[in-house]
This record gives sequence, C-alpha cells and structure tokens, in this order.
Amino acid sequence: MGFRHRSMLLVAALCAAVSACVGIVWSQDAEPSAPSAKEEKELEPIKQAPKLIDHRQWRVGTLIDDIKFTDTEGKTGTLSDYKGKVLVVAITNASCPICKKFAPTLNELHAAWAEKGVEFLLLNPMEHETLEACKDAIKRYEFKARYVHDPKGAMARALKADTTGDCFVLDGSRTLRYRGAVNDQYGFGYTLDEPRIHYLNNALTDVLAGREVYAPATWAPGCELDMEATEPAGEITWHNRISRIVQANCESCHRAGENGPFELVTYSDVKGNRAMIKRQVSQRLMPPWFANPEHGEWANDRSLSDADRDALLGWIDNGCPEGDAAEAVAPRKWAKGWMIGEPEVVFELPEVEKIPKKGQVEYQYQEVTTAFEEDRWVQAMEIRPTSPQTVHHVLIFLEFPKDHPRRSEQPNDRGGLNGYFMGMVPGLGHITFEPGFGKFLPKGAKLHFQLHYTTNGEEAEDRTKLGIIFCKEKPKVEITTKGIANPFFSIPPGADNHEVKSSFVLDKKMRVLSFSPHMHVRGKAYKYVAQLPDGTEKVLLDVPRYDFNWQLLYVLREPIDLPKGTKIMCTGWFDNSDKNPANPDPKATVRFGEQTWEEMQIGYINWHPID
Repeated sequence: MGFRHRSMLLVAALCAAVSACVGIVWSQDAEPSAPSAKEEKELEPIKQAPKLIDHRQWRVGTLIDDIKFTDTEGKTGTLSDYKGKVLVVAITNASCPICKKFAPTLNELHAAWAEKGVEFLLLNPMEHETLEACKDAIKRYEFKARYVHDPKGAMARALKADTTGDCFVLDGSRTLRYRGAVNDQYGFGYTLDEPRIHYLNNALTDVLAGREVYAPATWAPGCELDMEATEPAGEITWHNRISRIVQANCESCHRAGENGPFELVTYSDVKGNRAMIKRQVSQRLMPPWFANPEHGEWANDRSLSDADRDALLGWIDNGCPEGDAAEAVAPRKWAKGWMIGEPEVVFELPEVEKIPKKGQVEYQYQEVTTAFEEDRWVQAMEIRPTSPQTVHHVLIFLEFPKDHPRRSEQPNDRGGLNGYFMGMVPGLGHITFEPGFGKFLPKGAKLHFQLHYTTNGEEAEDRTKLGIIFCKEKPKVEITTKGIANPFFSIPPGADNHEVKSSFVLDKKMRVLSFSPHMHVRGKAYKYVAQLPDGTEKVLLDVPRYDFNWQLLYVLREPIDLPKGTKIMCTGWFDNSDKNPANPDPKATVRFGEQTWEEMQIGYINWHPID
C-alpha cells in the first residue's frame, strides 16, 4: 500500500556522472564544504525510484490524437491502425543508460504479451539521433517490436512524454490507460537484482481484464525530454472527451446495481441529467472529494482536474454535441459481482435486515463466527450489500477467541471508536493490499457487523456479504486501523462552529498510509495535525467541507513516517445551529452516540509500525 510521486534533477545527476568519470581536483587552499541547509532542501535524493504521480495531469483517461508516423523500415502508420487492440508505446533512445538496461525487459514483455494480442511500438523522439543510430540500437538490443524514429517529437508531445523510459498503454479506443515506468528494477543511483513492482505488466493485466488500472501513472526515471506538449485540437464532444471523463469519474456509482440515484453510462443518460450534473460539478460536490489541496497529495483523489471540469461544463453549455462515434470510448467491463475477483471465502449476515420506507433506522448488529483452524492474513476484502442504495456504511470488528495466543493484542475497537477490521461506505467497499502487506485474521475469530441503513421511499431487504482473498504467505507488514476519538463532549444548542478535539501519542515509529474522518450530520470540518517531538507541526489532512453522506478514505500518495513521541491531534467542527438544514434539533444539547441524530468525532488512520 505504498504510494509514489514525481521528482528529478538531471543537472545534478550529470554533474555526478562527470565527476565520477574524470575526477575533481581540489586546490590545497580550498576544500569542499558541506551544502547549506537551504541547499540541502533544494537538492533531490541521489537514489530515485519510480513514484506515483497525479494521473489527472498526465492525460490518463483521455483520447490520444491519431498521430501519423514512419518506422525505421520506411513503413507509415497511424495510431488508429491499432483500433480494437491494446498498444504499448515505449519511449527509448540509443544513448540513455536506463533505456539500455530496460531493453531486455521490454523484449521479454513484448514476446509475452504478443500472445494475448498486445502490440508494441518503440518510440525514439530524439532530434539529434539519426536513423542509422536507431537501426544500430535495434540490432544491438535485438528489438523485435516496431521501432519509430520521431525526431520532430509529434507523438511524444501528443502523449505528453516527460522522460525516456516512459511507457504508455492505450486501449482499443486510443484511450490512455497507463503511463510511466516499466518496473522499479532500475532508477537513479541504484540497481536491483529483481524488480519489486511490475508497473507496466500490472497495467496490461488490468486493461485486458477490463479493470481500472491500480497505479495509473508513475514518474519513470530516464533522460528528461525538453518538448512542449500539444493540446488536443477541435470541438469537445461526447465521443472524443466527455464519455471518458464520465466513465472514469461517474460510472463506478452511477450504473445499474450500484448506489448512484440514476445511471450515467450512455450519451442519453448524461444529456438527460445535464442540469443536475452542471450544478453538482460546478459546486465541486461531484465527484465527492473534500481534501484541501494545499495539504497532502492523494493516490485516490476523486476530484476532477480543472481541465476536465472546464471541458464538461463547457460541453454542457455548448449544447452537448455528440460527435463522431468512431472516437467512442471502449465500454468499461465492470466486474459482475466482486470487484476484488472471486473471493476464497464469503461470510454472509445470518439474518436478513428489513429496511422501512421512511424514517431513521438505528444501527443494526449481527455476528458471524469463522471456522478457520489456523491464523490467516488478508490480501483483499470487499463488503457487498444486497441493497446498496439503502446502506450508508458498514463496519466490521474482530473478536479473538479467548484461548488465542495473540488474545492480548486484540484491538479494543469500542464499537469503532478505536478502529475497525474492514469498512464500507458509498463508492468504496473494497480494498486490496500490495504484496507483502495484509491484515491479521486469527483462527476462530468472530466478525461483528455494524450496519447503518438509510431509507429511500420503498421497503428493502439486505443481507450484506464480506468476501476475502488471503495472502499466499505471511506478509512482512500487518496493517491496522486506529481510531482517535473523543466521546466526552457536549455541543451547545445553536452553536454553529463548535470545536471538539482528540489526540493520540505514538509509542513507536509508525508509517501512515491513509485517513478517514468520521462525524455525523452536524459535522462541518475536520483536520489531522501531527505535532512532532521537536514541537513542529504538520497538517496531515484538512477537510474544510465535511459531508456525512461521503465517509471518504484519503490514501496518501507517499506514506508519511512519524517518529515515536509524535502527537496526532484530530479536530472536528460541528454546526448545531438552525442554519444547518441537516440538523435534527438545533435546540438540543448534543453528546456522543452511535445514532445519526447524535454525534461522533473519530479520526481513523491506516498504518503500520516500522523499525
């Protein structure tokens, strides 16, 4: 569950290389001095691996222009020649050291994926390298994939290529589904015997399976390219742009069988709901994402980029032109049933829950006993209600058997105050941990389900299920969910900005992966702040507009390590006034309670200890 972001300093790398080759002679009068604190801050790390970047800024999910090209054999072509096929475009050249190292790996991937119909193009955009140099590279590295010399950089600019080493995966409709590194075996200042993360291979697996790519964009170590990206030309239409925005940001909830109030899959769906879409998007209420962008970078940021928001709103104002069906996005193959794949085991509520037509529904509780004869570790989990439109959220807690050797380690969840084993909220009910990470499930454990239902005008029945896929072996890292709560508060009647604080001091060094704040209908804003042992403070997450209807998980792009003795301070602000239309009783003094008309202040954190 580690995540990544982009950084690079080519000049420093070149200087280091030159120094290593020719040596530097210092005069007897002058000795090298250590860099100042300011200089240290400006320098990038010497060792740099691929890191996750914001895919919304790098054309992932957009239609790539139909670029014409000529390969080294003199044969012309266009990207549309690969319609209906998955295409990999790998940026390379004849001199980049990292490109040379990755040449055998690209050959292996090309051979392996060709059997599944995947095509490869090797693209050399260097204006100073000749056709003869390209042909020499083909011979030296035994490339079998089609090799394109692009000295004017037309295709590289259309792809917004940043470095040699960048790889681009286009699906059968020329939609960019992945861009970034081949894997993490080679980077700046290091070489591994074997890669740890197979970015390109994993992306191809996801694309061919019709799934969302788990890590859609990374920075790829390589030689930087100095070229200005071209912007797609022509009128914005449903087929060439908007359908891709809607598919990437709306379909997960707004499709048949999910909890969106109406479907947003077809042109007709979107055009018919254009007024409501315009309202929600212009108010930044959809897609739901409430983190302040000034603090933190998030791997699962659901907000629209400024470019996509402007394109969608402009398209609506322009009368919703449909465009050319030849540029239509490939339909998304949404999983039928489980998003994590077929579970190894499924636990189902022993009793059916009945939800009335109207009114408030108190939290419901059910218990399931597992029957494993040995401890297990969970690689992936998913909670699937049978009535998703009435389920607000589900929390599952673990109860260890009384005779279990690790009984003393059982989390005291206190009904969710201190944490939970697994949770589900609208739009987010499944989780998959990276290899080497997992959650502990003791043999013979009991699963306590806490279910919160909301009425929607008609009677419903629900029998929620939990599906689990287990780790193949004991993971190196056990992830836990911690709740930092304050149940001892009193919100006065009419208070429109009442502050409630909670805190927790780390008794060991911890690596933070994600956050999920929890309040009820009076919740207004939430903030996590880390106070380090030296007294300095760092805002970890700021949610200036909290919405009870969306209990979001905020996953860090780059995990944060906090030293022992760090104090994590969580602050929630509540509006108990008559200006809050969701407030059930502005005249009431509000205290802690599980029901919606009461309040909670809990800051959940997913993390694990580190040595």
